[in-house]
Amino acid sequence: MSRIDEISSSGPGRLYRGQTAIDFFGRRMIGLTVAIVIVVVTVGSLFAQGLNLSLDFEGGQAWDVPESETFGIDEAAGVLEANGVDPNSSTLQRRATAERGDLIAVQTPVVDDATSNAITDGFAAASGTDRNDLIPQTTSASWGSDITEQAVRALVIFLVIVAIFISIRFEWRMALAALAAMAHDVLFAVGVYTVLQFEVSPATVIAFLTILGYSLYDSSVVFDRVMENEGKYAGVRMPYADVVNISMNQVMMRSINTSISSILPVSSLLLIGSGILGAVALREFALALLVGMIAGVYSSIFVASPLLASLRTSVGRESRRERLTGDDLRAAVVGAGVSGRVLVKEESEGSDGDGDGTVAVATKVAEVDAVHRSADRILTHPPRPRKKKRR
Repeated sequence: MSRIDEISSSGPGRLYRGQTAIDFFGRRMIGLTVAIVIVVVTVGSLFAQGLNLSLDFEGGQAWDVPESETFGIDEAAGVLEANGVDPNSSTLQRRATAERGDLIAVQTPVVDDATSNAITDGFAAASGTDRNDLIPQTTSASWGSDITEQAVRALVIFLVIVAIFISIRFEWRMALAALAAMAHDVLFAVGVYTVLQFEVSPATVIAFLTILGYSLYDSSVVFDRVMENEGKYAGVRMPYADVVNISMNQVMMRSINTSISSILPVSSLLLIGSGILGAVALREFALALLVGMIAGVYSSIFVASPLLASLRTSVGRESRRERLTGDDLRAAVVGAGVSGRVLVKEESEGSDGDGDGTVAVATKVAEVDAVHRSADRILTHPPRPRKKKRR
């Protein structure tokens, strides 16, 4: 039984066995349009309401007050209001520690020394804690700006190195497509934070930089298969869009499995570490990482590869074949052969209407029945006869 006869009858079965025949290039405008909309929404939201920066970037005071039956988040908010500080502009979180037990972490904008001392006295009285144990920690806004500057510098260096590596390993068009996919992933994550007004902390910035590595990995997996198939089908001058479609269908399940195996631990950090155990620092890191990974799956399938195909088809050499779709594409994906329609030029002599006997060139499309021919047979040329040695 041939491979084409073993195709699963269900969509999930074909996806699991790598037998899909999705025309990614034909639907490229849908994916690219969604990516453009995400970028526009992100930029618009940044100008409209900006990012919700943590006090690490804007500066302020922070207290860690022991939680008790008589002191919690509501009581901490009452102390702030009594001293003229709006709780809505502050951060109040419950945090569990191994050394001091359950704490109420309070962060406020910059206040003067008198207000800071009054808040400290209020926390000490409300929680029954010694005032000397509640000395606030002050964070300067310059510290956050230094972190941002270093992150931007690391980002620029990373992008330059990635562009050079991909250009050498693959080609410059692939480097351009990979950088576009990485930019999409970061902008998607930033868009989620600015639209939903999630707080951006130094841990979030680190997660944003980590996203770039996952995005690069997904794109590299696809590009490696594209390079392999490009050489494999060079003999039949297959359209580059078909090479990308075949490669995408072949590695799609692998990309999904890899992404799921990465998303599950991050989801555990977010749900168990932050939600159940109360590790706030894990939530800030895991949330940005989770959003970036989901964006990376989308960009590698609907941004990087279609963009690469568009760049190559606009400057590539003319192909003698029409693009594969449906069962013809599936046959190539599963390795059953290359089928489809081949453009054949025929020359016919006749009059062009002026009676000068000019040769007119007509083009017709001929069907090629190659469904059951293996790709190796199509691409293999008969060996040349060996010359006999003269004695």
